[in-house]
Amino acid sequence: MSSGQWIGAWGLTEPNTGSDAMRMKCVAEQDGDYWVINGSKNFITHGISGDIIVVIVRTGDLLDSHGMTAFAVERGTKGFLSGKKENKLGMRASETAEVIFDNCRVHKENIIGNIGEGFIQSMKILDGGRISIGAMALGMAEGALEASISYSKEREQFGKPISKFQGISFKLAEMATEIEASKMLLFKAASRMLSNSKDANYHSAIAKFKASEVAVSVANDAVQIFGGYGYSKEYPVEKFYRDSKLSTIGEGTSEIQKLVISRALLNN
Repeated sequence: MSSGQWIGAWGLTEPNTGSDAMRMKCVAEQDGDYWVINGSKNFITHGISGDIIVVIVRTGDLLDSHGMTAFAVERGTKGFLSGKKENKLGMRASETAEVIFDNCRVHKENIIGNIGEGFIQSMKILDGGRISIGAMALGMAEGALEASISYSKEREQFGKPISKFQGISFKLAEMATEIEASKMLLFKAASRMLSNSKDANYHSAIAKFKASEVAVSVANDAVQIFGGYGYSKEYPVEKFYRDSKLSTIGEGTSEIQKLVISRALLNN
């Protein structure tokens, strides 16, 4: 995977357990030196093209945070199948699909870490993933701003570039300010994560929440600045508009980020 020869996937989400991951129905039962996995995961990036997937499955009691385990399953393993490819609003270059496990036998050596550590591992992955998604959102917002600045200087109305109108220039100023605020929050979250600070999850949730919502807002403003052309695929901002929405959903919705933040503030 590190060489780029293999593409990996990560499977946590299920059809009826998105944010409520502890109620997952994909299970694994031990059979000697093997574990037999049954169930499905959905909205999995590289669910069809991935050469290997790390899948989190229930190996213990429902709602037990120590009742889930991570398995590495290679493509070609009997019972490891790909299902429906999603026809998405945005991020269309990134494949998202269902993954199915039908009596899939996986050797105990394919367990990542120890039995029962899957949920805790996932929460740690999500802490870092929030920063990654926030950074992705920041990049889209910066791209939308750059396109808007360039277009506003070229597009003329009433005898002058639209950048000369306060309605446009102030919008650009607001977009830039929100982007810089998001950037600082992401840097702070990354610093906390690298230093293994106890409040890393709090700061990663704040950074992801802010950056993802800013990406949607900035992309929306960019389409408005472009006017009718913003609704056309001739220009890049309609893609920023479609793609940015994913950042408020993936790696934990904005509502989940608010939950993480508020629990940290209230210490519960």
